[in-house]
Amino acid sequence: MNLTKGEIAYRNFLSGMNCSESVVMAFKDEIPVDEDVLKSMVTGLGAGLGRQRLVCGAVSGMTIVISALNPTLPKAEIYALVQKACADFKAGTGSLICGELLSGITADSTPVPSERSGEYYRKRPCPELCRLAADIAAKYVG
Repeated sequence: MNLTKGEIAYRNFLSGMNCSESVVMAFKDEIPVDEDVLKSMVTGLGAGLGRQRLVCGAVSGMTIVISALNPTLPKAEIYALVQKACADFKAGTGSLICGELLSGITADSTPVPSERSGEYYRKRPCPELCRLAADIAAKYVG
């Protein structure tokens, strides 16, 4: 069974990866970087840039995928793709900002990650946001 990149990202998040890791690692076989190095490169982007609740980590991961998998495009074309991808994400969610996407959920910005529990997964939209970001990224890669 072939899974979509979105389904892989969704499963990655449920396995314990953060949002940026989940999206980028859905494309790990296409990005020519060692898997452990690749994952470590994006860890700090999770939870809105180091749990600051700024730009959604799934959006950051989506941006990295688009950039990495369009290596020959000029910078202006990469920026145009990222802008289109962000518009797609925002159309589906209403925001690119982690804190806004988690509106109504108690989510602090301390550097200590929340414990992953059944309750954590039930109340957060993050797995679906990872699915959406990865599926959008797949549309914009060469």
